[in-house]
Amino acid sequence: MSKTSTQYDQAAAVCRDIFTKKLTDYGSSWRIMRTRSITDQIFIKANRIRTLEINGIAKVNEGIRPELIGIVNYGIIGLIQLEKGTSDTIDMPDEEVMGLYNSYFKKAKDLMMDKNHDYGEAWRSMRMESYTDLILMKINRTKQIEDNEGVTVASEGIDANYYDMINYAMFGLIKLEENS
Repeated sequence: MSKTSTQYDQAAAVCRDIFTKKLTDYGSSWRIMRTRSITDQIFIKANRIRTLEINGIAKVNEGIRPELIGIVNYGIIGLIQLEKGTSDTIDMPDEEVMGLYNSYFKKAKDLMMDKNHDYGEAWRSMRMESYTDLILMKINRTKQIEDNEGVTVASEGIDANYYDMINYAMFGLIKLEENS
């Protein structure tokens, strides 16, 4: 499992680098987004991955990897927004944003490592398409919870679904790196 931890950290560094660069370019302009909009952003990215997997052709010169990175970063943005709420202004200094980003990424990794232990690294035997389908299922679940105003009867909340989307996307990034 130390291999998984190392690979996760390497993929996280790639996601963090992109997030940091975009934070430099745009600031925390995403603070205006409601979680429903973030869920839809993740849907757009996951749906594009599925379309690419099915059709095998991309007309826009971006592949699956940038979309997985986007899912990870929007998942973390979603977790930040769940904690902080929306804002009409760019109201967070970069240091605070990165502190929250790193904290949520650590929680996602800790959750993955616990589940990975219990499931015996089953994700390594799964197909890439399964990660996409699981992310899309988690998006549908999240939308349903959002439509129910966050109320669940027997299910985990929106945050748990964001964590799962992050980790399935991370598995995809690790697999892509292994296969390159």
